[in-house]
Amino acid sequence: MIEIIAAIIGTIYILLEYKASPWLWLFNLLMALMYVYVFFDNGVYAQMLIQVYYVFIGVYGWLEWKGVLKNGEKKEKAITSLPKKYYLPLTLITIALSISICLILKQIPENNVWLLDGVSTALSVVAMWLLAKKYYQQWLFWIIVEPLIIIMSLQTQLYATAVLYFIYTIIAIMGYFKWKKQSQE
Repeated sequence: MIEIIAAIIGTIYILLEYKASPWLWLFNLLMALMYVYVFFDNGVYAQMLIQVYYVFIGVYGWLEWKGVLKNGEKKEKAITSLPKKYYLPLTLITIALSISICLILKQIPENNVWLLDGVSTALSVVAMWLLAKKYYQQWLFWIIVEPLIIIMSLQTQLYATAVLYFIYTIIAIMGYFKWKKQSQE
C-alpha cells in the first residue's frame, strides 16, 4: 500500500518537474520518505539510500530554484544548459560512483540487483544535482536511469514502482525537449 501511495505522489512529482514548478520539491520530499521504507523492505539498498539523498538535495534544489542561494537575491532560477566545463568532471564522478556503489552492493548476499541498483543510483545522484541547478540535460540522465529502475523493480516485484518509472521515462523524453526549448528562449 505504501508503494502505491508513493507511486501516486511520484506521478504528481514528475508532472510538476515537467512543468518546472518549484512545488516538485515538496512532492520529492514526500515520495522520498515513503520510498526509503519501500526499497529497504525489498532489499534494494542503494535506491533506499538515494531516497535519503533526495531529501537533502530537495531542500537544496528548492532554495536554488527560489534564488535564495544566489547572493541573497530571491529571483527564481531559469532553465539553462549545462556548461561544457562540467561534462568531463560529471562523467568521471558518475563512473567513479557507479564502480564504488556496485562494489559495495556486490558484497551484500541478498542483493540480486546490485549492478542495476548501483549504476542507477550513481546516475540518479548526478541527475538530481543537475535538476537542482535547473539544467535541461538532467532529463538525459533520467532517460537512462528510468529503464534501469523499471527492470530492477520488475525483478524485485515492485510493480507499482515499475509503472511509475515507465511514466517517468515517457515524461523524461518529453521534458528534455520542453526544457531544452525553454532554455533557448
